[in-house]
Amino acid sequence: MSDIRLLKITEKRLDILKLMNIESLEDLINHYPYRYDVIEETYPTQEDDKIIIEGTLISPVKIFFRGRMSRMSFSVEDRYQNVYQVTIFNRHFLRQYLKQMTIITIIGKCQKDKITASDIKIKPISEIQGVHPVYSLKEGLTQKSFQQYVKKALNLLKGNIESFVPEEYIIKHQLIHKESALWNIHFPQSQEDIKQALKYLKYEEFLKFQLTMQTIKQQRTLEVGIAKRFDVQKFQSFILSLPYQLTQDQQTSVKEIVSDLQSPRMMYRFLQGDVGSGKTVVSSVALYANYLAGYQGALMAPTEILASQHYQTLLSFFKDTDVKIALLTGSLTNKEKERIYEQIQNGDIDMIVGTHALFQKKVEYHRLGFVITDEQHRFGVEQRKALKNKGSQVDFLIMSATPIPRTLAISMYGDMDVSTMKTMPKGRIPVVTKYIKSSSMKPILKDLKEYLASGGQCYVICPLVEDSEVLDAKSASQIAEAMQQYFRGTYQVGLLHGQMKDDEKDRIMQDFQKQKIHILVSTTVVEVGVDVKNANMMVIYNAERFGMSQLHQLRGRVGRGHQQAYCFFMSSSTSKEAIERLKYMEKSHDGFEISMYDLQIRGPGEVLGNRQSGLPTFLVADVFKDFPILNVAREDAMRIVEGYEKRNEYYHLMSTIQEKLKENNEYVD
Repeated sequence: MSDIRLLKITEKRLDILKLMNIESLEDLINHYPYRYDVIEETYPTQEDDKIIIEGTLISPVKIFFRGRMSRMSFSVEDRYQNVYQVTIFNRHFLRQYLKQMTIITIIGKCQKDKITASDIKIKPISEIQGVHPVYSLKEGLTQKSFQQYVKKALNLLKGNIESFVPEEYIIKHQLIHKESALWNIHFPQSQEDIKQALKYLKYEEFLKFQLTMQTIKQQRTLEVGIAKRFDVQKFQSFILSLPYQLTQDQQTSVKEIVSDLQSPRMMYRFLQGDVGSGKTVVSSVALYANYLAGYQGALMAPTEILASQHYQTLLSFFKDTDVKIALLTGSLTNKEKERIYEQIQNGDIDMIVGTHALFQKKVEYHRLGFVITDEQHRFGVEQRKALKNKGSQVDFLIMSATPIPRTLAISMYGDMDVSTMKTMPKGRIPVVTKYIKSSSMKPILKDLKEYLASGGQCYVICPLVEDSEVLDAKSASQIAEAMQQYFRGTYQVGLLHGQMKDDEKDRIMQDFQKQKIHILVSTTVVEVGVDVKNANMMVIYNAERFGMSQLHQLRGRVGRGHQQAYCFFMSSSTSKEAIERLKYMEKSHDGFEISMYDLQIRGPGEVLGNRQSGLPTFLVADVFKDFPILNVAREDAMRIVEGYEKRNEYYHLMSTIQEKLKENNEYVD
């Protein structure tokens, strides 16, 4: 890494750059613009009121102050003798440059002959036209000074910027070299320059990622597992004893997981399924196969509520067997924990369900052979090391409740095998979904009362815990209070949110399950996995504030039994996009389709979370929009990994990847 001090700038500026995680010349040149301003003469069209014109100042400048705010106005004449009245806010400091007959460039919005300017340049358009990068910067740095630093850094590194992409693939995919890509992204002369720069940089990011995934996967094939042998007849009898027949997708997933357990290599499998597709049943069956082979199994859930529910499910599945099951969570008393620790260590417990408490230092397993975890706990290095230390050659299954297209899942979770579940269990009735244009419950109050009178229970979901001065959205506390007043003496209203202590959350959830609470007002705490079969109505306030996949997850909490369920999306939003999304949700119940639509609109970062939950953070690439490039990079990476030992030109490339993995303890020599 090249020392940033080579720029010869002040300590104060170096500190600002450090706050932006820029501590080397390489960090600096990899801080890309987040957008570009294109300055060229532009007049409004029917679809757009944007205007960029050169004009001559033809009137005195007037300024009006209101507190610390200012409004400045004047008239200009363009080269076609059109006269415009220009208004700009909070730029009164420009007044000293705005003399009559000065030629300026105005950027803004226009209606008839009035312009509301967003920017004014005290230069003719000919001097500033072109493509101008805009960076995300900390206070104390200007766009101009930052660009100067980047230019200086690129000049200092000239001739020493190697393309990560092998020459063969640069030629094959008609890419420019990395140094050219960096100059083009920071100092483009045209839109084509940006396009060529992004083509190289996106491909490079994806190739690095795919090489890393493929290297980890190849390494895992070297990790010797334990081929688990068990009584197949007993296993089949258990499946036949289940209260319902497995769907085709459940059968396929069970077959894939059991095959991994029986294989002499360690399992690293990613199981994704739509809401209600029955991932819990599949995981239970897999835990039973592991138990029959003589090993302990652990099921880790993201919350105590969900862990408790999984525990109850396993108890019901294994009530007629000799399987011993325990629940281990942080809220147990020390005495209870010590008792369970002892039973786990002695092998008196066969299946352990819990939160992250399962992998604390105090927990020692007798013979741990299989771990199932939720996507929210996709392991970082430390967690993986902690897990490996708990047992010998442990098999891993990661479950995800956010379904994504299989091809994308294979590319994103390239270090794992992927199982996908789409089909729903028989008898599952689609939830009737309605978008209600309202900010109050008034339009559906009659339906709610009739439903409660019939003995049903209802979820009411709010985006906030408490009222906010910044956000115009309903809070759970406010709605719960209002509903408690309204239904006083008739129905019990409960409040649930993430800021509560775990034991309090558990108590409220148990009261809801036991029907002591009729209406549960909650935040998204109930989003994943909570199962109350008598609750078949859900009302979601400010539905526009949730992503579509999140709305689908929330909606999946109702309709868990055989009764018709209802979900109301309340929103007073006037946003065309928000209304379209909610109307789409009315007719679509396929989580895979919804996540595709959601990915298109909002991008993967929002939908799928960050790297810790399986998605890497790319600087310029977008896993959905640039999926064709991702796929090509995956195919190229597979070829490179397979043949790199025979090709000297790939050896350096793979050494770079392996060194990075060694740094993170993710590479096995």
